Amino acid sequence: MREMLEKHLLWISLREVRIFESIKKDTFKAVVETEDGKCIETVLMKNARGQFTVCVSSQVGCAMACTFCATGTMGFTRNLTSDEIVDQVRFWNIFLAKRKEIKERISNIVFMGMGEPLANYENVKESLRLFFAYTDIGITRITVSTVGLLPMLRKILDDETWPAVRLAVSLHSADGDTRRRMMPSSYASFLDDLAEWTARYFQKFESRRRHLTFEYVMLSKINDTESHAEALIAFAYRVGNVRINLIPYNFTGSVYRDSLPGDFMRFQKQLEDAGITVTRRKTMGDDISAACGQLVVEKTTL
Repeated sequence: MREMLEKHLLWISLREVRIFESIKKDTFKAVVETEDGKCIETVLMKNARGQFTVCVSSQVGCAMACTFCATGTMGFTRNLTSDEIVDQVRFWNIFLAKRKEIKERISNIVFMGMGEPLANYENVKESLRLFFAYTDIGITRITVSTVGLLPMLRKILDDETWPAVRLAVSLHSADGDTRRRMMPSSYASFLDDLAEWTARYFQKFESRRRHLTFEYVMLSKINDTESHAEALIAFAYRVGNVRINLIPYNFTGSVYRDSLPGDFMRFQKQLEDAGITVTRRKTMGDDISAACGQLVVEKTTL
């Protein structure tokens, strides 16, 4: 009966294609295949708590076409089901169980892999429900990232069934023209609309512990100038309790380049001197194309 069940009853919706391990052995990337033969990538990485964070994908490809992101070059194929999202975490739990020498556990989940999570709203919401029902990972240990789909961000505020997980908005520039050149999903009034939404967000979530994260990928001479820092400071003052997460640029197959070390430090100091809470994302897994902005399934990786 066990053999029959194993043959006919699908236990996990994803099939391992290939696993990559970073030189530092703190990051793993898996290419996995869905039942219909589509491939996605998911990442397991050490976090500041000394445990592991899983970076899950929410779509096969992505329709947002951000000009600095490798995933955007794939185009969009389809949304992942809630099972396919949850099974990325189950996949890594099975992986860790087999690696007896690894003692750490999964403590955090970030929706920062392939795809735009809020464009797959219902499946992402259902996967969150399943995480809370069947794991011990709490609300503050899960972050959903978005390019800033305002209709869906507004829906979150009116949806009583949406769990109060942390949100991270991919801002990348507080200058409207610059942001539109970088992100085709942006539009003329985006920053004003986002500021209006953040006011509603903080009104609903009054806790002092509640904050928003604005993600900001650092591109040399594109969005890392003094004037861009001033625009970001002004926008951060405008919206209130936010953290700016500066992200080193990782996608090498692009016309963009990472900020020069001196420009990066000057930009960060300019924000810190203005009293803005700033973090710098630690680059992990770039040697296996598992860092932020690098996830793309190519035939050469299979």
